[in-house]
Amino acid sequence: MSRPTSLRLPEDVRARLDDESQRVSAPPSTLAVVLIDEGLKMRRFPGIVFRDGPTGRRAGLAKGPDVWEVVRDLKRAHGTGRQPVDLVAEETGLAPELIGLAADYYAVFPDEIDDRIATDARIAEELRELADRRERMLST
Repeated sequence: MSRPTSLRLPEDVRARLDDESQRVSAPPSTLAVVLIDEGLKMRRFPGIVFRDGPTGRRAGLAKGPDVWEVVRDLKRAHGTGRQPVDLVAEETGLAPELIGLAADYYAVFPDEIDDRIATDARIAEELRELADRRERMLST
């Protein structure tokens, strides 16, 4: 649920907000909410940034991949008999501290990251099905 909040923005900030909202085709109030949310998250988790991409904006490590990718790899590493952080560090070359940062972010925002993981799995499955159909079509 949301509630109205009144803010007084300096003219230069308001002008930049208006320009950016036109650039991304979003109402200024919507864009302001996104930017405030992302800013608060980055302030809480230094080293986390937000990136645009084909599936929308997502949290990422400033010096590495998206958070969802690290968390996906951590989940896959569980049950392997090895420490998940050590295994992911070995496989990706990421510093354990960065893996820990991604895990900490996930602990606070699990729905955001789980949604990204699910979206990736869905897209991967769709691409596999498309490749299978193409292969069947070419082999007949």
